[in-house]
Amino acid sequence: MEANGSQHPLPSRNLSADVDHESLQPQPSGARSKGGWITFPFLAVAMLGLGVARGGATSNFVVYLVKKYNVPRVDAAQISSIALGCLSLAPVGGAIVADAFFGCYPVVAVSMVFSVLALVMFTLTASLHDLRPAACHPGAGPCEPTSTGQMAALYAAVFMLCVSAGGARFNQATLGASQFDAAADRDVLFNWYFVFFYASSVVGSTAIVYVQDNVSWALGYAISGAASFAGLAALLAGTPYYRRPGARGSPFTGLARVALAAARKWKVNLATSEELRFYHGRRSSAGDKDGDVSGATSLAAPSNSFSFLNRAALIADGDVVPADGSVFRPWRICTVQEVEDFKAVVRILPLWSASIVLSVAFGTQINFTVLQALAMDRGLGRFTVPAGSMSVVILISIVFSLILLDRALLPLWRRLTEHTPTPLQRIGAGHVLAILSLAASAAVERHRMATVRTHGEEGHQAWVSSLSAMWLVLPLALAGAGEALYFPGGVTLYYEEFPPSLKNTSTGMVAVIIALGFYLSTALVGVVRRTTAWLPNNMNASKLENLYWLLTVMATVNFGYYLLCAKLYKYQNVGK
Repeated sequence: MEANGSQHPLPSRNLSADVDHESLQPQPSGARSKGGWITFPFLAVAMLGLGVARGGATSNFVVYLVKKYNVPRVDAAQISSIALGCLSLAPVGGAIVADAFFGCYPVVAVSMVFSVLALVMFTLTASLHDLRPAACHPGAGPCEPTSTGQMAALYAAVFMLCVSAGGARFNQATLGASQFDAAADRDVLFNWYFVFFYASSVVGSTAIVYVQDNVSWALGYAISGAASFAGLAALLAGTPYYRRPGARGSPFTGLARVALAAARKWKVNLATSEELRFYHGRRSSAGDKDGDVSGATSLAAPSNSFSFLNRAALIADGDVVPADGSVFRPWRICTVQEVEDFKAVVRILPLWSASIVLSVAFGTQINFTVLQALAMDRGLGRFTVPAGSMSVVILISIVFSLILLDRALLPLWRRLTEHTPTPLQRIGAGHVLAILSLAASAAVERHRMATVRTHGEEGHQAWVSSLSAMWLVLPLALAGAGEALYFPGGVTLYYEEFPPSLKNTSTGMVAVIIALGFYLSTALVGVVRRTTAWLPNNMNASKLENLYWLLTVMATVNFGYYLLCAKLYKYQNVGK
């Protein structure tokens, strides 16, 4: 998962399920003369601008809440989790809107306008004293609480940032891929997309955070806003050169029709399937016989897996028009292909669910790591590392892990085994590294609390341990290496195994996992706070180590569940 939201270059596609499908879509006049690598510089700047803006707005958000809005630390971590969950889930909605209604380009353009507006609002909250409470000084009495209006202004900025992420995050990659006909060119585009995403996130999590902590919060947000504006300007400057595929209609309508049609025919006995007729679509020629409304007789019946769904394609009286085989009652009959598409989604859901616990653990780990860093020695020579920049270790680890995988480990694996690791193998290896990362976080926290107890400072919230915050690099590096395996592996799995009609939305499955992780991590922390004394506002009196061990156990049990799901799953497209 991304530190503030995570991915690896997508592999070569199954052309029969991807390129051919896309090439059959109607294109506007002159569309074929547009696109190509001339669009790349414009899209690259747009990707970089959006990434820097998002990184600058979110990487230091916990610290901003604590220092400028007087929010208690654990509460700030929970608010950040909810905000990051929204930022992660919003792209799924953006992909659906683009697919079903407007197409990629207008959605990306409008979303980048919202990115500029969001950073303007963040800059105003940091510049205008009326938009935040008075500064809180230790020992000077209770801190001034934040008013409803002040929090509303801040949440408005977060909301606009969510709208921006929703419309531009995945749709930028889809817009870029639509500029190319060859799968190899699209693969290169995806490679660069992830390079730009992580590179811009590193800039946002280091340079921008440093400006916020050491110069001015307002200046830091203003620089992020300028980057966002530059990205928007570049995107608009390339408009004459883009291919702009139109909306294709929502693929989820077909999935809903399958479920409803199967439910309406649940009493039908499929035991005598040789006497039943299944619908394959409207006849393509007038020479077909009226009685053969299912199309050519050579077309196969639905597969036997999840056979109860086959009822959705079963032709009953009144479902189709006998004259041409067109659908008369669309919510009572579906094509065999639509049924098989629905089955493909159902097959992959158990594997998808096995990533949720990892996402919960990651969402919890990343926010509490910031709180740990605030209570540790962050000195690095003459430089003090901002607590909000600790997450950059994950981004750097991901980048180096991806390079190491691409240039060394995967080629070595191919030479030794003569095949490429499957997506499920990569995901499984990522699970193992994630478990080790959580255990390492628990060990570091035990060491930190040992220094607190040695000095007898459990009652002093502001006391900073002499233990170097660089000890946090190990668990964060392991987390990044794990993410470089399991989330890219998930993107590959969903993209290859999902039906063609859901290709654009398939990568959104990872976004849903990330969002669920942040939301459920907030719920988990809430339950732990209500039922235990592990997480007081004073980190020097906390038992955060116990929370990390709890997450380690949860991730280990979840790994067993994943292995069971992986053993039972049979690839439909990968390797074909």
